[in-house]
Amino acid sequence: MIKNIIKIILYISLIYSSFFVFVNASDIYHKNKLEKYFSDLKKSKNLDEAISIEKNIWTLWNLHPNNQFLTNKLELGTELMENGQHRYAYKIFSNIIFEDPNWSEAWNKRATVLFLMNEYDLSLIDIEKTLNLEPRHFGALSGRAQIYIDQKEYQKALDNLIQTKKIYPLSKGNNIIPKLEKILNIEEI
Repeated sequence: MIKNIIKIILYISLIYSSFFVFVNASDIYHKNKLEKYFSDLKKSKNLDEAISIEKNIWTLWNLHPNNQFLTNKLELGTELMENGQHRYAYKIFSNIIFEDPNWSEAWNKRATVLFLMNEYDLSLIDIEKTLNLEPRHFGALSGRAQIYIDQKEYQKALDNLIQTKKIYPLSKGNNIIPKLEKILNIEEI
């Protein structure tokens, strides 16, 4: 009887430790792919190449590194958000954050839906959390710049776009930088 209990405990321990080895390996793979993509993004020489790398980054960001169920929930929330069902999408993103508060993309998606709901202050809080978890999140930086533009906080918007450009040199947001610089120069006169 005791031998059987010991065997069961050892078996459960083996399964439990194997699960965490798999989860850790998945996290490492995910992080290594992101590192490569960000390195490639910084070195990209043409817009088509940069857009392709950007898509790869977004694909990884939208995949939970070790929980397919959370990935599926994020997809559902994104679809709802894109179809204008913002309150329901907000609830789904909040639920994902509750289940895994360390997944930067869940915070970013919730920040986006808050932006769409004109809840700028709450969106800025979620953007900050996104950037704490993934400082290279050019989407969050661009979103924050958009909020600052809407709030006529042009210097803050410019700072965010310059930070985005350091991460993503060929970012589409770069064309806004000269416009903001012009606005700031006009205000200084």
